[in-house]
Amino acid sequence: MINPFKSKKGLGRGLSSLIGDSEKVEGKKNISISSLIRNKYQPRKKFDEVSLEELTNSIRERGIIQPIIARPSSDDKDKYEIIAGERRWQAAQYAGLHEVPVILINVDNLKSLEFAIVENVQRKDLNPIEEAEGYKRLIDEFGYDQDRVSKFIGKSRTHISNCLRLLSLPHEVIGLIVEEKLSQGHAKILVGLDNALILAKRIISKKLSVRQAENLVRMIKASSTNLKRGKDPNIISIEEELTNKIGMRVFVRNKKNNSGTMILEYKAADQLDRLVEIIKQNY
Repeated sequence: MINPFKSKKGLGRGLSSLIGDSEKVEGKKNISISSLIRNKYQPRKKFDEVSLEELTNSIRERGIIQPIIARPSSDDKDKYEIIAGERRWQAAQYAGLHEVPVILINVDNLKSLEFAIVENVQRKDLNPIEEAEGYKRLIDEFGYDQDRVSKFIGKSRTHISNCLRLLSLPHEVIGLIVEEKLSQGHAKILVGLDNALILAKRIISKKLSVRQAENLVRMIKASSTNLKRGKDPNIISIEEELTNKIGMRVFVRNKKNNSGTMILEYKAADQLDRLVEIIKQNY
């Protein structure tokens, strides 16, 4: 008989390995759909409607082939928290099933999160932001480092690092990734850029390939470097000092007659409000 939990090639630890480490409460049994609740550590936030409909039709025809993995709920003694298989659970509800096959195991919160991440990564069900947030949770809440995440998931440390760096992008750019308007390859190029959102919108509107986007960023960086080279070092020093002091990018444009402009770049309304308040209090 084929093991439905067999690890896929290339992954550090498959579901079979994790299940093998866990104490089973009971073998496979049918449990009422209403007795199951979603995993509070589920990294997946977005479920593709078309894919879910296809799974629903499949379940109507053939039932659920791979059991759902669950653990007794710590919040409700009459409920079971899904560890792996939330998508199958949702589709089963749409298909009108009253019971689903479940394997009950005893695991802690860390193992519950590990299960959820492994299953979703194996199936490539997570968008890049959900994947990154799952890794970050392992690091922040359970003391993992990037090397340990890499070995556990079976992906390179570079992949883990690149995923995590996406979380440093502006909120609006992260939204474009989640909405699948911007690919992970494009987003990776924008990490660390002050004008990431402007560039992201340009990439989308112009339908630039990853290589074209790389060339665009390279040209913008070269242009910025050339402008900086021609600028008075004292002005550059003032810009950097003020930027570090107030936490906003500062640009000084000084003319030959020593007149000019100073531009303060804010990224959120609260920064603008704080700046306005400081000016009101001091002038």
